[in-house]
This record gives sequence, C-alpha cells and structure tokens, in this order.
Amino acid sequence: MFDSVLQYQAQMWESIGETFIMVGISVGAALLLGLPLGTLLFFCRKGQLYENKTLSLVLNSIVNIIRSFPFLLLVVALIPVTRFLVGTAIGTMAATVPLSIVAIAYYSRLVEQSLLEVPKGVIEAALSMGASKLGLIFKFLYVEARSGLVLGLTTSTISFISYSTVMGIVGGGGVGDFAIRYGYQRFETEVMIYAIVVMIVLVQLVQFTGGTISRLLDKR
Repeated sequence: MFDSVLQYQAQMWESIGETFIMVGISVGAALLLGLPLGTLLFFCRKGQLYENKTLSLVLNSIVNIIRSFPFLLLVVALIPVTRFLVGTAIGTMAATVPLSIVAIAYYSRLVEQSLLEVPKGVIEAALSMGASKLGLIFKFLYVEARSGLVLGLTTSTISFISYSTVMGIVGGGGVGDFAIRYGYQRFETEVMIYAIVVMIVLVQLVQFTGGTISRLLDKR
C-alpha cells in the first residue's frame, strides 16, 4: 500500500498545488466581488436604506440562477467565456473561471444573510453620527457582521474545494482529478483513499482556522 502511495508523491504534491491555485483564486474573487455584491443585495432589499426593487430583482435572479445551475453543466456552458477570458478552455487557470463565478454568487448570498443579522439600530446610529456610505459599510456593518462574514467565507471555501474535485473535466487537475486518474482508473484503491484523506485534512484545516478566527472576532 505504502509503495503505491509513495510512487505518486510528486503527482500528489502537484495536484495539491493545483487545488490551492483554483481555490485561492476563487476565494479572492469571492472577497473582491462577492463581498460588495452581497452588500449591494442587502442595501437593495425591501425596507433597507437604498431600496431598489428593480435592481434587487435583477441581482437576485442572477445569483439564484448561478447557484442553482448544476456545477458540471455550468463548467461546460462557460467554456466559450473561459476561452475568451484566459485564452484557453483547458488547464488550471481555465478551471478558475467557472469556480470564481460560482464563488462570487455563493459568497454574495452568505454576505447578505450575515448583514441581515446586524440590528437596524446600528445603521440608525451610524447615520445619526453622520457616517458616510463607505463609513457605514466598513466601520459599522462589516465590523458588526465580521464573525458571520468569516464563517460564510469558511463555508464557501469548503464548497470551493469540493467543486474543484470535478475540474478534471477541463484539465484543471487538483486532488480530485488525481484520485480519479491514479486511483480509480488504475484500480489502485489505496491511492484513491490517500487522495480522499488529503481532501478531508484540507477541509478540516480550513474549518478549524475559519471557526477559530470567527470565535475570536465574535463580540457576543
């Protein structure tokens, strides 16, 4: 068993690196675009400060469609977009395009939910003190919701790791692709189990880190 596992150590480390690239870029997209999108969804809701029914309907529809779309089919459907953005539809960088799009939609919804948990009195207090729009968001809303935002990002990251396991369909590589190619297809069960254990460890590390940071930031 150990001989089979050691035989593929180089490929395993390469696969772990590919997983980190895919998940890392997806998390970056979630923070850079999903966070402001979720904030906009929050503010455009009925009864919120900048209520806008039309914009809210459009944004919610887009987010809901992306989140409900079967991921494997989304990867295939986005091949023309992927080819346009990165010049190719195959490889690790190509795999980051559908992952990032899902990441933005997924995390934006969690951001919206976290901000909804902030008491309305916080917004009223911020406005009464003359806070600007950016001040309201960064100095009040995000501060109050920071624990939930971290937990949401942790949950999202775990989902992205799960999604990355199917990116072998576009040659994205990763630990999931390693398990299929070197374990399942070659009938080496121990190699596939090894890959599964590696994925479990990665998920547990993310969960532990995110949970710890969230507890430290929680003021309650």
